[in-house]
Amino acid sequence: QSGRSNILARFREVGIDIDPKDKRVGRLVEEVKENEFKGYAYDGAEASFELLARRALGTVPEYFRCSNFRVIDERRWDAGNNLVTLSEATVKLEIGDEAFMTVAEGNGPVNALDAAMRKVLTPIYPSLEGMRLIDYKVRILTPGDGTRAITRVMIESADAEGRHWSTVGVSANIIDASYNALRDSLVYKLHSDGATEPGQA
Repeated sequence: QSGRSNILARFREVGIDIDPKDKRVGRLVEEVKENEFKGYAYDGAEASFELLARRALGTVPEYFRCSNFRVIDERRWDAGNNLVTLSEATVKLEIGDEAFMTVAEGNGPVNALDAAMRKVLTPIYPSLEGMRLIDYKVRILTPGDGTRAITRVMIESADAEGRHWSTVGVSANIIDASYNALRDSLVYKLHSDGATEPGQA
C-alpha cells in the first residue's frame, strides 16, 4: 500500500492525473519493485521514473530505436609523442521507417556515444541542439564481484532553457548502463518539449 501511495504522489508531482483504482497503477508498482531489485534507484532520477510511468500509461512516443551500437577505445602515442586516448562510437538508429548509421569520436566512450546519437537525432529533433550532459556518476552495486559488478549510472542533463533532469541506467556493462541513462535523457527532453514522431501529427 505504501508503494502504491508513493507512486500516486509522484504522479501528482509530474502532473499525471489517473484514477487510483486504475489497474495500471498496480502493474507499475510491481515494475518499479522489480527494477529496484535489479539496482535501479528512482529517488535521484525523477526523469527516468516519469518516463517509466508514462510508458505504463502508453503516452511516450517511440522517437527512435537503437538497433545496435559499438564503442571502441584506443590508447596510443600521437605524432607529437603525446599519449592520447580516443573513443569511437558507431550507432544504428531507426526513426520512423528510416534507418541510420553514423560514427563519432569523443574524449570517452559515453561522450562518443552521445555525439554519434545526436549526429542522427538533432537534424530530425532540433530541440536537442541546446541539451548537454552536466554530470555523470557511477556506482558499483555488487562490490564483492570486482570488475564483474553490476553498475548503476546516473546522468544529469540540462537544456538551453535552464531545465535540469536526471536519469538512471543499470547493467553489468558500464557502457550499456550509460546508454540506458543517456537514452532516457534524450527521450525525456523530447517528450518535455512536446516533440512528435516523424510522420505523426
